[in-house]
Amino acid sequence: MLALVMLLWAGNSIVARAVHDAIPPFFLALLRWTGALMVVAPLAARHFAADRAAIARSWPVIVLLGLLGVAAFNAFLYSGLRYTTASNGMLLQAAIPALVLIVDFVMFRARAGIGAILGVMLSTFGVVIIVFQGQLTALSQVTFNRGDALILGGVVTWAFYTSLLRLRPKLHGQSFLAVTFAIGVVTMLPLAATEWREIATMHFTAQVIGAVIYVALLPSVVAYTLFNAAVATVGPAKAGQAITLMPLFGALLAAFTLGEQLHGHQLAGMTLILSGIVLSALVRGRGATIDPARG
Repeated sequence: MLALVMLLWAGNSIVARAVHDAIPPFFLALLRWTGALMVVAPLAARHFAADRAAIARSWPVIVLLGLLGVAAFNAFLYSGLRYTTASNGMLLQAAIPALVLIVDFVMFRARAGIGAILGVMLSTFGVVIIVFQGQLTALSQVTFNRGDALILGGVVTWAFYTSLLRLRPKLHGQSFLAVTFAIGVVTMLPLAATEWREIATMHFTAQVIGAVIYVALLPSVVAYTLFNAAVATVGPAKAGQAITLMPLFGALLAAFTLGEQLHGHQLAGMTLILSGIVLSALVRGRGATIDPARG
């Protein structure tokens, strides 16, 4: 489940970067969540009656999760991809697993096992090898711009979202998605309004329409459903570590869609990423997991 989620989210970043000149970031996010809500709302309608009390009782937590994981993260990501390089973006997102472990400990005193810590370190090292093409001298060539700062904001936001999913109330997964997607729509409306001049001059080409359909369905409806269920099953720390698969999938997608050649340092990094994930899966940490029944 987590591997599929990361594949779809890697595609989300590639698509967003591909159309960053054709559609403003907040408007793309607004269209994404509006489309996703249109798909999920009819499916969730039959569950709302049973979940109404839980939603009313736990609305502060639901609003917080919606703001963090749906609205804020994607606003940061889409905005950042207008200004930063793919390499910088991948490196920053590779910090998410470690941040999840930190947030878990600070907020919930959940201590990761040595296997989880070593696994995160091994996978992160694999990401660094891919990003810097196996040459540590490339560190001196890395620059930090406002796009990097925006994506870093998204990284921190997603770490909190992943950890705080343990507080998700006991309601049906489709109800939870519908409510949080609606929060995303409401949040993006005023932000997209600030881009009105760009929106007015947009051309809805086949590329733009295809991008909107993709981000609304696969990285949103499908991926969020699977990710929330995975966090409920394996816990935030292990689910958070899976984010290191995104650079791996990003390299493979770039090779497949753009014809870019895979090099030895990329294959070595991919091996380390997978080894770190396998290590964390084999060595059970001491951190608490979430009740799977919540999904």
